[in-house]
Amino acid sequence: METQSTKKKITFKKITITIIFMVIIAVLLSFGKLLDFWTDFLWFKEVGYTSTYIKQVFAKLYIGIPFFVAFTVFIYIYLQRIKSNYYKYMNILTTKDEEKTLNQTMGVVAVLTALFFSFGIAGSFWMQILKFINSTSFNIKDPIFVKDIGFYVFTLPLVTEIFTFLLGFIIFLMLITIVIYIVLISIRQPMDKEELGSKIRRLRTENSFVSLQKRVMELALDQIMLIGVVFFAIIALRSYLASFALLYSETGAIYGAGFTDINVTLGVYRIQMVVSIVSAIALILARYKRNKKLAAFGPIALVAVYLLGIGAEMAVQAVIVSPNELARERKYITNSLEYTKMAYGLDDIDVEEFSVDQDLTYDDLLDNQDTISNISLNDYRPTNEAYNQLQGLRNYYKFHDVDIDRYIIDGKLTQMFLSVRELDKEALDDNAKTWVNQHLKYTHGYGLTMSPVNKVTSSGQPSMVVRNVPPVSDYKELEVTVPQIYFGELTNDYVVVNTDEQEFDYPMGEELQTTKYQGTAGIKLNFLNKVLYSIREGSFKLLVSGGVNSDSKIIINRNIMDRVNKIAPFLSYDEDPYAVVVNGKIYYIIDGYTTTKYFPYAEPFNENANYIRNSFKVIVDAYNGDVNYYIVDEKDPLVETYSKIFPKLFKPMSDMPKEFISHLRYPQTMFDIQAKMYGTYHTNQPDIFYNREDKWEIAKQNYQGKTQVMESLYFTFELPGEGKPEFVLSIPYTPTGKQNMTAFLVARNDGDNYGKLKLYEFPKSKTIIGPEQVEARISNNDVISRDLALWDSRGSQVLRGNILTIPINSSILYIEPLYIRADSEKAIPEVRRIIASYNDKVVMEDTLEKALTSLFGGPSDPNEQIESSVSDEPTDIEQMPSDSPLPEDEAGLIKQANELYEQAQEALKAGSLSEYEKKINELGNILKRLEQ
Repeated sequence: METQSTKKKITFKKITITIIFMVIIAVLLSFGKLLDFWTDFLWFKEVGYTSTYIKQVFAKLYIGIPFFVAFTVFIYIYLQRIKSNYYKYMNILTTKDEEKTLNQTMGVVAVLTALFFSFGIAGSFWMQILKFINSTSFNIKDPIFVKDIGFYVFTLPLVTEIFTFLLGFIIFLMLITIVIYIVLISIRQPMDKEELGSKIRRLRTENSFVSLQKRVMELALDQIMLIGVVFFAIIALRSYLASFALLYSETGAIYGAGFTDINVTLGVYRIQMVVSIVSAIALILARYKRNKKLAAFGPIALVAVYLLGIGAEMAVQAVIVSPNELARERKYITNSLEYTKMAYGLDDIDVEEFSVDQDLTYDDLLDNQDTISNISLNDYRPTNEAYNQLQGLRNYYKFHDVDIDRYIIDGKLTQMFLSVRELDKEALDDNAKTWVNQHLKYTHGYGLTMSPVNKVTSSGQPSMVVRNVPPVSDYKELEVTVPQIYFGELTNDYVVVNTDEQEFDYPMGEELQTTKYQGTAGIKLNFLNKVLYSIREGSFKLLVSGGVNSDSKIIINRNIMDRVNKIAPFLSYDEDPYAVVVNGKIYYIIDGYTTTKYFPYAEPFNENANYIRNSFKVIVDAYNGDVNYYIVDEKDPLVETYSKIFPKLFKPMSDMPKEFISHLRYPQTMFDIQAKMYGTYHTNQPDIFYNREDKWEIAKQNYQGKTQVMESLYFTFELPGEGKPEFVLSIPYTPTGKQNMTAFLVARNDGDNYGKLKLYEFPKSKTIIGPEQVEARISNNDVISRDLALWDSRGSQVLRGNILTIPINSSILYIEPLYIRADSEKAIPEVRRIIASYNDKVVMEDTLEKALTSLFGGPSDPNEQIESSVSDEPTDIEQMPSDSPLPEDEAGLIKQANELYEQAQEALKAGSLSEYEKKINELGNILKRLEQ
C-alpha cells in the first residue's frame, strides 16, 4: 500500500516531467521562430529595409513583454489569493513540499495564460498602438461630437478593442474562478486525526460536507463579485465609447448616425453607462453586506435598460421617423453626402458641362489627329492571347497579363500595350522538373512584347514594335538592354545564382543561350546560411548540391507582390502591377493604398473600408529586385502616420526619377471605387439623394456576346478646352435603369494634373445616346447583322470588343473593334472590322480610317488624310517551333504539303488571314525541302 510520502513523490515527479516536456516544446518552437527571424533579417538586410523589419519585430516585443509580465504577475497573485483565502477560510494546512508543488503549478498556469493573452495583444494591436502613438490630425471635425477624424481612425478603434479584450479577460477570470471552486467543492477533505504534529495536512472545523460546500460557495461568490466590479466598470467605459461608434451606424436611411441614433440610442448608451457604474457600487456594497438581492441589481438593470432601449428605438423609428423620414433625417443625410465625398476624394471634382453639338466633320478629326491616332483598336484580352500564341516561343514562356501605358515615340504621346515574358516552370516537361533545373538553371523570364493600341497588322493582329528574343525594338525609346526577368508576377519560388551550373537565358534556334547573374539580389550562401535556408525551404538538396559554391546566392521572395507584402504587410496594394521600360530596363509599378473603415458618416465600399487614398507607389526592379516606396499624396494623414512609424520606408515624390514620373497612372481600382460611389453621391441635395431621383450607374456594353458593365479604360485624347492630348482614365454614366448617357468621369494622369478628377455632365435638356443604345443600333443594322451572320455560318466566332466613348470637340464618337476567331483550337481573335457610330449613323469598315471616312465623308483638302491604322507585318517575328519535325522521305513531305494546303484553304474560308498565311509559310518550307 502506497504511503502518503510515496504519493507526494509520484505527484512531484509527474509535475516535474510535465514541466520539462513543456520546456522542450518551447525550445523547439523558439528554434523555429529564431530561424524565421534570422533568415528574414538577412533578407530584409539584402533589400535595404532592416529598420522596417526590426521596428515590426521589436514593436511586438515592446508591447508583448510588458503585458506578459503584467499578466503573469496578476494571474499568479490572483491564484495565490484564491488559494490563501480558501486555506484560511477552511482552516487547511499544507506541507512545504505540497506548497512548493502547488506554487510551481500556479506559476506554470500563470505563464502559459499570460503568454496566450500577451501574444494575442502584441499580434493584434501592435500596429494600432503605433498608429495611435504617431497619429496625424485630419483637420476635419465630425458633425456630431466635433472631434477630429483622427480620433475615430487612430484612437477609438484601439481603445474599443482593448476594452473588448479586457472584457474577455475578465470573463475568462470568472470562468476560471468558477471552475477552481467547483473542483474544490467536489473534493472531500478526509478526517485523519492520526496524522497530527509535523505531518498535519489539514484540519476540518465543520462536521458535514454540505456545510463545506456552502462555505466554498460563499468564498467563490465573494471572489466573483470582486471581478464583477471590474466587469461593470468596463461595461460603463464601453458604453461611453459606443456613443462615438454611432457615427458608423447602419440602422437609418443613411450610413452614420441618424435621427433615432442621436435622439434615442445615444441616450440609452449614457443610461447604460450610469447603470453600470451604479451596478459596480452595488456589488461592492453587496459584498460587504452579504446581500444577494443587491448583487443581482446590476445584471437585471442592464438587461432591462437594453431591452427598453431596443423598444424605444423601434417605437421612435416607427411613430416619429418613418412617417416623416426625409424631414427627420435631412441634416443627417447632408452629413453622409459631405463626409462620403471627403472619404473618397470626391469633394474636389471639377464639374463641367459638356454641351453636345452634332456638327463634327472630317476636318475636325484631322485637327484632333493625336486623339484619332491613339484610338485603341485592340482590347487587352485578345492581345494577351496573341502575345502568348505569337511570342510565347516556347511552352515554358507565358505572358501573364497585358498592361497599358504611354510612351513618347518620335516626339508623340503614344499609348502602348505591354506584357512581360515570364518563365512558367509548371509548363516544363515532367522529366525536366528536376531540382537543378527549377532552382539553378531555369531562373528567369526574358524580355517583353509591346504594341501600339491603335495599330494592327493586315491580318488583324497586334503590331508588335518590341518582339522576339533577344528583344528587337522598332524605336530607340523602347530598346530593352536588360531583358532578364528575375522578379515578376509568376516567379513564385527561390532560385540560386552564381552556381557551377550555367543559367538558361533564352532559346536561339535549337540551342539554349546561357548566362550568369550579374545583379545585386541574393543572400550569400556560406555554410551557416546554406544550412538555415535548406531548413527554411525544406530542401536537403540545397545543402548538399555540388553546384552551389561559396559565391552562390539564394534569391527568395521573387514574386513582386509577395515581396512588397513581406516588407510592409500592414499596407494595401493593387493586385494588378504594371510593367514599364525605363532606360532599357524593365520595372514594375505597384499602386499602394491607405484605407480605414472608421471614417464617420462615409458609406463603405466593402466591409473593410470606407476611406481610400492612392497615397504611395512602389517601384520594383525586375532584374535586381530593388524595391522603392514613394509617397505621392502627402496630404493623406494615414500615409503620414505610417511614415512617422517607419521613417526609412517611404521616400518623397521628389526623389522619384523623372523617367518614372511620366509612367505613373491613376489606378483603375481606386477610380472604379470612386466612380461607383460618385454615381450615388454626386448630388449635394439631401432630398434628391433620399428619393434616388438622380442616381447614376456605370454604362453597359455588349462585350464578346454578353451584356456587362463597362470597364474604366485608359485613353489618350484632348479634353475639352485643354488644348493638347493627355493620358486619361474614363468611364461613362447612365441614369439608373436607363440607357442614355448622362455624364462621363475622367481621371487625369499627366504632369501637374496627375490625380485630378473631372466630370463632364451633359445638359439635362438633351438626350445623348449611351453605349448600350449604340450596341443595339449595331445589332439592328441590316448590313452589319448580315455580315455577322455570314461569318457565323462559316464556323467562325464573331466577338465584339470594348465600345470606346471618345469626346472630340463638342461631340461623342463611338468606336468598336470587331474580332473574328477561326474555328480551330489555337486560333487567335483577329481585328477584321471597325465599327464607328456618330449621331444616328453606324458604319462598319475594314479599317478605322475607312470607317471614319464613311461616317464623315472626306477632308476639304484631299492631301490630308487620317493616319493609317494598319501596319506592315514584321518579317522577323519568331514562331513557336513545330511540335513535330518535317518528314525525311519525299512521300511524307508530299502528304504533309497536301494537309497544309487544305488547312490553309479552310482558314481562308473562315476569314482567318493570319492562320492562312501561317499555313502557306509552312507549305513553302516543305516545297523548299522537296526542291533539295
